[in-house]
Amino acid sequence: MSTSILVVDDERAIQDTLAWCLRTDGHEVRTAGSGEEALAIMADQGFDLIISDIIMPGLSGVDLLRKARALQPRTPVVLITAFATVETAVEALREGASDYVIKPLKFDELRHRVQGLLEHRPAAQESAVLRRAVESAAPDGSLLGESASMLAVRTQVARTGPAVSNVLITGESGTGKELVARAIHAASPRRGQPFVPINCGAIPESLLESQLFGHVKGAFTSAVQGSPGLFAAADHGTIFLDEIGEMPLHLQVKLLRVIEEKEVWPVGSTKPLRVDIRIIASTNRDLAKEVEAGRFRCDLFYRLKVVHIALPPLREHREDISLLADHFIREFNLNLGRQVRSIDRDALRVLMAYPWKGNVRELEHVIESAMILSDG
Repeated sequence: MSTSILVVDDERAIQDTLAWCLRTDGHEVRTAGSGEEALAIMADQGFDLIISDIIMPGLSGVDLLRKARALQPRTPVVLITAFATVETAVEALREGASDYVIKPLKFDELRHRVQGLLEHRPAAQESAVLRRAVESAAPDGSLLGESASMLAVRTQVARTGPAVSNVLITGESGTGKELVARAIHAASPRRGQPFVPINCGAIPESLLESQLFGHVKGAFTSAVQGSPGLFAAADHGTIFLDEIGEMPLHLQVKLLRVIEEKEVWPVGSTKPLRVDIRIIASTNRDLAKEVEAGRFRCDLFYRLKVVHIALPPLREHREDISLLADHFIREFNLNLGRQVRSIDRDALRVLMAYPWKGNVRELEHVIESAMILSDG
């Protein structure tokens, strides 16, 4: 898989030359004409390497470096410098730059530096690739984070996507279970087919069966016409059974039959429908304890839990709060027409200390509320 590089320079000729040089080596390259433009691009895309000039109007290369370390701390940054600014480049190394090259550029030397940096950072390189695999499926930021736990989640998502196995996602409310399901679907061969979500706890038990499995005309009093149901609607795609722990036992039996036989029996029908679906289920319950209590079928539990992804509560990866908050600020600046630049240190300390029982969703709502009420 090719690596992605962001080139930042206010001179278009240098942008184009660097991009051409790197593309001939098989890299994917994006360019930016300023530090501000680079930050906007980085907010939406992860990179394996950043190459930036130091002297630019507005945000300098060193300023960009500092902000890039906050957005993508594992991405190496190479600075381009003239002889007159070598001291600045050395200072930038102390700030976290990985390397610097001196003008006029020698492209063989640059290629060698780039290759060396990419070869010596396999874990971080994989992280950037995985981030790109899931970012389009999680626009609200629920899968953002540079903590070990969130890197592990993104790894599982990217590796699970191409498989055909059923998946069980567990985690507290607000941790992003549906977003993980969508990311898995987006990374799968089924991504061009339907993704059909249903909350098993939000639909009355009397209606859940016909919603899932469908029904024929006249199957019950109000069935004035037939309905194929959501399993049929998800044919060749993915169905997401949110809060699977709320599903009653008699429907668990029917679900097990769908998994084993690849067939759906609509209510009132004498003929099954063949379906080709991938099932992703989620719950905020401890299903193992539900099995012990007799409220969830053991055989279904293990058929769903072929792959298990456990999402951490936000209080267990507090180091990601600043990154998430900045993401939501950028999002709501666009949506609300605000110009809030960042959260001040005192406010950030409050956010870091808060228990976040509602997890990432609660953090998003807090940021939105604060920005609506602010004067920014």
